[in-house]
Amino acid sequence: MPKRVRTAVFPVAGLGTRFLPATKAMPKEMLTVVDRPLIQYAVDEAREAGIEHFVFVTGRNKAVIEDHFDRQFELEATLEARGKTQALDELRKELPSAGRTSFTRQQEPLGLGHAVWCARDIVGDQPFALLLPDMVFRARPGVLRQMMDAYEETGGNVIGVEECAWEDVSSYGVVVRGEGTDTGFKIDGMVEKPRREEAPSNLFISGRYILQPEIFTLLAQQTKGAGGEIQLTDAMQLLMQEQAFTGVKYDGKVFDCGSKLGFLTANVVFALDRDDIREGFLKELRNLDLEDHL
Repeated sequence: MPKRVRTAVFPVAGLGTRFLPATKAMPKEMLTVVDRPLIQYAVDEAREAGIEHFVFVTGRNKAVIEDHFDRQFELEATLEARGKTQALDELRKELPSAGRTSFTRQQEPLGLGHAVWCARDIVGDQPFALLLPDMVFRARPGVLRQMMDAYEETGGNVIGVEECAWEDVSSYGVVVRGEGTDTGFKIDGMVEKPRREEAPSNLFISGRYILQPEIFTLLAQQTKGAGGEIQLTDAMQLLMQEQAFTGVKYDGKVFDCGSKLGFLTANVVFALDRDDIREGFLKELRNLDLEDHL
């Protein structure tokens, strides 16, 4: 039986330059889809999958993320005094219990691989999940839960993938698909942003991973790659020479909320999923005079 995955790493040190000026003073991970920050969606997904320890790799101006996952006694007291028990219960329900969160600092923006490496001493010699908070999923069960099912069968390393249009493959890292079903197939390789005519598949890596701790040793030795950064993909390709990688074509859809288009689309989709605002939102959409915008 593979070792149980109890820890998840959340890289939240990015500068959020694609959302300036909104992210000049506020972390991009605290931007909201409807009424929940991006980071909350990732944490909720991890909790559903059985994660017990949440590790955040932060940077400067990210203290509000730590505050978000802490108790706010003044707010709780005010809600209780005003009888707003539903809102109070919702706040308490979403908090990880005491001692379940850890924060470490990535002091330089040296890439995703470097951010993951910064969590090495907290994760230790154990497998871990890696969730990129920019990527928000509409999936039931959650994507990480679907990946955990595959991991329990195969062990090793697991990557969540989704199909994209062939004309878009040059925007993503894609996998070389080997034998197996959508719920767990062998990955024979990875290619970063290939040209369409050279792409081995249209299955792109969508920000969810289960990785073995040997990745830290490789990241420590990794030289800078594309963009002058330490690339996680480079280290995974080396690890693939020693360990198995399994792909899971999950049931669901990802929204890249690091882009304005993905963020806006996610807000519309998740709003329409909400029973409490769906009808009112649809009414407002129908009342819009879109002629002026087309």
